Amino acid sequence: MIEIREVHTRGERKKFVEFPLKLYRGNDCFVPPLYGDEMKVFRADYPYYEQAEAKYFLAYRDGKVVGRISGILHRESNRKWGQKRVRFTRFDCINDEEVAAALFGAVEDWAREQGMEEVVGPLGFSDLEREGMLIEGFDELATFEEQYNYAYYPELTERCGYSKEIDWVEHQLFLPKEIDPRLGEFAKKIFERYHLHIAEAKNIGDFLNKYADKVFSLIDITYEQIYGTVPITERVKRELVKSFKQIVDLRFVAIILDEKDNPVCFGLCFPSIARAVQPSGGRLTLPALFRILKAVKNPKVIDLALIGVIPEYRMKGVSSVLLYELMQMLKSGDVEYCETNLNLENNYNILNQWKLFESVQHKRRRCYIKKI
Repeated sequence: MIEIREVHTRGERKKFVEFPLKLYRGNDCFVPPLYGDEMKVFRADYPYYEQAEAKYFLAYRDGKVVGRISGILHRESNRKWGQKRVRFTRFDCINDEEVAAALFGAVEDWAREQGMEEVVGPLGFSDLEREGMLIEGFDELATFEEQYNYAYYPELTERCGYSKEIDWVEHQLFLPKEIDPRLGEFAKKIFERYHLHIAEAKNIGDFLNKYADKVFSLIDITYEQIYGTVPITERVKRELVKSFKQIVDLRFVAIILDEKDNPVCFGLCFPSIARAVQPSGGRLTLPALFRILKAVKNPKVIDLALIGVIPEYRMKGVSSVLLYELMQMLKSGDVEYCETNLNLENNYNILNQWKLFESVQHKRRRCYIKKI
């Protein structure tokens, strides 16, 4: 028999965060989030609770934890998109349909109590969190920004009455064997024609002081109509800036400014720290910090986090400048390739850009939906 308990005590919070670490122990593809960041979601002052509320559940069998799940009632998302939805996230369980049904049932019951009509996910509090259930690419290393799951997860989810709403695809980008020299020339002409220039800064602190607020505004504009997005609050921005300071490297950031120093497009990449955080289970031990610093200083892989162009410049060739800059990043140091992370399967504008690279689509993720 499966018992579902809502998470309340410190001990239960610890079990909730540590369950996937035990479930995926020895799995070379699983990359944990930072342990401290996961524990923050239980704080009453967690920034995302300005727009949302959440419930956390554990599944027990014979006194042993066999699964977990969280439900998010995102008021701002429902208002923006005109929906009555609860999101599910942090779904992990053993390969057992009874366990999965009990976990989903707990979220669905809560959703009904709140007057909601649908449950969707996996989706986090924002588009900047881990989202989507892996349905292809189970033998591929996860990125630090996204979640890994076993191959049995989609089947369990579908048996519980969930069906596809939308997919994301992920690519590995390699430098083309021959870079068209006209791309660099074209980028130069675009800069001259529209009086553009690359943002400069002395260090990451100087960069964030100068451009963080402007970049967040640009994200809100360029991602406004992207599936599942919500405006970024001031408190969330401050939290993200703290996180960015740890892993942002100016070599892998490209922000293009107009003649008034306003950003018109941006590309943000992170040095991959996936391998660096695996051994410690996401805990920031001294050896883990050493590995992270080493990975940031001399990355083998870079993760594409965000890319966007404001509407006024989308048909003016400015995106080609960002792609040229990305190619320069791939030429630097010992970088082997870039991970695109999630791109919506119907975002043809961005997917067509990858044709300029040697690219491999190696993962696919799905967002599920169930009417309740």
